[in-house]
Amino acid sequence: MKLAIEIIGWICAAIILLAYGLVSAGKLSGKSALYQVMNAVGAAGFVLNSGYNGAMPSAALNVIWVGIALAALVRFRGKSTVS
Repeated sequence: MKLAIEIIGWICAAIILLAYGLVSAGKLSGKSALYQVMNAVGAAGFVLNSGYNGAMPSAALNVIWVGIALAALVRFRGKSTVS
């Protein structure tokens, strides 16, 4: 189980870094649904990883991060914002 949690953590770190890199390179808009989905998925994985490892400040930060991403996605509902 510990190995699976670690793998999830590393994959989710890569997702968040990829999202940030794509925005920084101008390949993805920070206001896109795809960017928010990548952040939500990445942060959710961090919640799992940091919660499992007892890193509660990190877990709490990432719960908020997921909430922000989901709130943005709710705003995007019905709009074509994937870019």
